[in-house]
Amino acid sequence: MSTNEITVYRTLDVTNTFCPVPVIRAQEAIREIPVGEVLELIATDEGSRGDIPAWAKNNAHELIEATEDNGIFKFYIRRNK
Repeated sequence: MSTNEITVYRTLDVTNTFCPVPVIRAQEAIREIPVGEVLELIATDEGSRGDIPAWAKNNAHELIEATEDNGIFKFYIRRNK
């Protein structure tokens, strides 16, 4: 699935923040969207490359796609519970 085909319910911009802030804010944001909807998370912290997918997996959410372009990381996460 390409990012053009993903319907984003909410975008969370955590650029210029560092661990653990992106994960904490992702957890807060995902609780605020309905089950089945997609959170787009935008980050610049290199650690988010591993942290966000691990957080999504550990919390039973679906990481639909993760991209990186010039140090900007985008994650598309579907809330599953």
